[in-house]
Amino acid sequence: MDAMDDLARFNMDRWNALARAGIEYTVPYLDMDESAARRLVDRNGLIGDVSGKEVLCLAGGGGQQSAAFALLGANVTVLDLSEEQLERDREAARRYGLDVRTLQGDMRDLSRFDADSFDVVWHAHSINFVPDAVAVFGQVARVIRRGGMYRLSCANPYFQNVEPSDWNEGGYRLWDTYGDGELPIADPHWEFTDPQGVERRVRGPREFRHTLATLVNGMIGLGFSLVRIGEYGTGEVESDPEAEPRTWEHFKSVAPPYLDFWAVYEGVRVPLSPPS
Repeated sequence: MDAMDDLARFNMDRWNALARAGIEYTVPYLDMDESAARRLVDRNGLIGDVSGKEVLCLAGGGGQQSAAFALLGANVTVLDLSEEQLERDREAARRYGLDVRTLQGDMRDLSRFDADSFDVVWHAHSINFVPDAVAVFGQVARVIRRGGMYRLSCANPYFQNVEPSDWNEGGYRLWDTYGDGELPIADPHWEFTDPQGVERRVRGPREFRHTLATLVNGMIGLGFSLVRIGEYGTGEVESDPEAEPRTWEHFKSVAPPYLDFWAVYEGVRVPLSPPS
């Protein structure tokens, strides 16, 4: 593995711990058929037939999307910081009798790959664990082929530091300054229920906010053409506005916590003016 800085070492340790504790993003999908695999990675039919195509699951270990793409006939490579996560990908591949290439590494350095190596880059919910999103987009632009699809999942920057517990007097409280940078997280621990139903509390990785302007302008400037944006909780994923406040179902109906960006790489860079 390439040399790591302090951030990578810290976040690798945290994701190894989260994987061992069984957070949902680290539990491999072991009973999918091709239909379920298609719904997982291409619900809206934007990618199409991936049989024989080169797919990079970027910072996306866990044995979920990698297994889905492999079931659909793609040649799958997974790059992830966490060896624990990559073992989930290997477990899923063994379950289905498929080949998946697993590599430990940092999304900020894709120099191990040749230029124009991938037809699809599926970027799991991980860009918020690095401080410079645009630098990562530049790495993706080098390794993706012209006409390739880049799918990015990330936190909705407007609500990134808001939790269901922040309900107060009829609304969810916005309490920190909006902008690019590391989040001043009040409690760095993640609370979740493991597969055995045990409540867990594990310290999470360091997280960073990237404003909507940074994300969108960064992709456009590097030659990506946006074709779709999805919002978790507003039709893309079901929510319940009638649910009790302070519950996850109610929270996501008020403040969609995640965004999906789908972009085609066209390779024409757009010089963007600095903010006035």
